[in-house]
Amino acid sequence: MATIKDVAKLAGVSTTTVSHVINKTRFVAEDTTKAVWDAIQSLNYSPSAVARSLKVNTTKSIGMIITTSEAPFFAEIVLAVEEYCYRQGYSLFLCNTQNNPEKIQNHLDMLIKKRVDGVLVMCTEYTENSLTLFNGTNIPMVIMDWGRHDEKSDRILDNSFEGGYLATKHLIDNGHKEIGVIAGNLEKTTARDRFNGFLEAMKEANLPVHQEWITEGDFEPEDGYECMNNLFRLEKLPTAIFCFNDVMALGAISAITERGLSVPNDISIIGYDNIHSSRFYAPPLTTIHQSKSRLGTQALNLLLERIQKEEKVSEPQILEFHPELVQRKSVLNLNQ
Repeated sequence: MATIKDVAKLAGVSTTTVSHVINKTRFVAEDTTKAVWDAIQSLNYSPSAVARSLKVNTTKSIGMIITTSEAPFFAEIVLAVEEYCYRQGYSLFLCNTQNNPEKIQNHLDMLIKKRVDGVLVMCTEYTENSLTLFNGTNIPMVIMDWGRHDEKSDRILDNSFEGGYLATKHLIDNGHKEIGVIAGNLEKTTARDRFNGFLEAMKEANLPVHQEWITEGDFEPEDGYECMNNLFRLEKLPTAIFCFNDVMALGAISAITERGLSVPNDISIIGYDNIHSSRFYAPPLTTIHQSKSRLGTQALNLLLERIQKEEKVSEPQILEFHPELVQRKSVLNLNQ
């Protein structure tokens, strides 16, 4: 196996010059650079990634700690981050935590040992002391969550209140006055903000909020299915239901069709997130769009700037996104 000394000998230069050419750590004349790369190709030389990282103090790798990559919403963000990492010449280490504080600590320790250049974090809302844990390291980091924050962490403003309002107003504009909710865990920031947006739209339209039509799940399709079946036990059903994410909407639609009913003819459904598969639901789901790719790329851009130690991004940053209504076929217009 060829060594850097073999390359230097064949190119007629020093090993230091070969190192500068490979790592681009100093200007080297064009003809010398060409001689070095010709020698590398001729000898099929492959420099050690570990050795290079030690010399240039970078591994060209990023860590990403998330709650779970199984959920479609997280999966689409991970896909956007991975694709952007690839285009920027970085590798991505993906770590799932399943809301387990011990796993968060172990994953963070592992990433530090692997000397990743920076870390993206998307799991802080689910554990009590996770912000303290992440703030305890000097590694460049971007907090991508929209939940609890402190003066040291970044803030994601996804304007969930606005999204909850948009979803509910769309139902109202289509003539629905009896509206139910399949919410996520209302202790979580996103669910609470969406619920408050729902309440605001109902109040603005002078419509009553029926507590028996307010159900609460945990952002999984099983929760949508179970919550919908619980609503079926009531004497009267709402004409429309606002589901706080698309996969709970899928569960609700499944429960409705099992009863021999249809969406939207019998019950209208609106979701939230606009995950890729929502357009292929039966019927295609009307939902609230959140740009997963924009969140992933903007967060990664901020992290790369921090890795390059630009002072203007060393302080906590705010990344803001606005939801948009996506109309498909799951909401019936009662005004017609």
